[in-house]
Amino acid sequence: MSMLGIVTIGQAPRDDIVALFAAQAPPGTKVVLRGALDGLSDEEVDALPPLSGADTLYTRLRGGRDVKISKLAVIARSPATLARLRADGCDAIVYACTGEFPPMEGDAGVLFPSRVLSGIAEGLLPRGRLGLLVPFAEQGEKLATKWARSGVDVTVEALVPSASPEEAAAVARRLAATRPDLVALDCMSYAPAIKAAVKAEVKVPTLLAITATGRVLRELLDDN
Repeated sequence: MSMLGIVTIGQAPRDDIVALFAAQAPPGTKVVLRGALDGLSDEEVDALPPLSGADTLYTRLRGGRDVKISKLAVIARSPATLARLRADGCDAIVYACTGEFPPMEGDAGVLFPSRVLSGIAEGLLPRGRLGLLVPFAEQGEKLATKWARSGVDVTVEALVPSASPEEAAAVARRLAATRPDLVALDCMSYAPAIKAAVKAEVKVPTLLAITATGRVLRELLDDN
């Protein structure tokens, strides 16, 4: 039986993330999720606010509370989280965040969804208009720069992943007005229901980070 390890930048448990990855993994795969913020109280998490828009990450804590967290704080705590998953005996590890991260101790062979998502987008859209959904407006400039490349115009809209399908549809209508050729949902906490609501409005191929990453992981874990 294969074992898949997941690092969330928030806290365990995250049954929604585990369920989505388990659905993509080969049958019988054991899924273990650990959080970079595990062991911290709400007060300790609140003491790690972002220093800037570029330092802002979105995550959901145990109990379902949405928070903005410092990326630098998450990076500092990630090596220990990766080490725990390796000690668990995981056959593959995914770092469940679509942000770009510097090299970290213990990250050899770890799958980073940002690389999966950007690779698919580049293959599907060599030129044209990319619509991008991000959790918070203050992330827009930084993430638009991350996705920018020659021949591609990027339009960004903010949509918190805990939004209702109705809220997602309203934001998607604004995005649709820019006539994108492809849409990417740039956060691991966006769920299939959000993708469905967005795609119904924009009516173009729409990439969901967690399922795109899950399909790559299946290739890594499948013996067939």
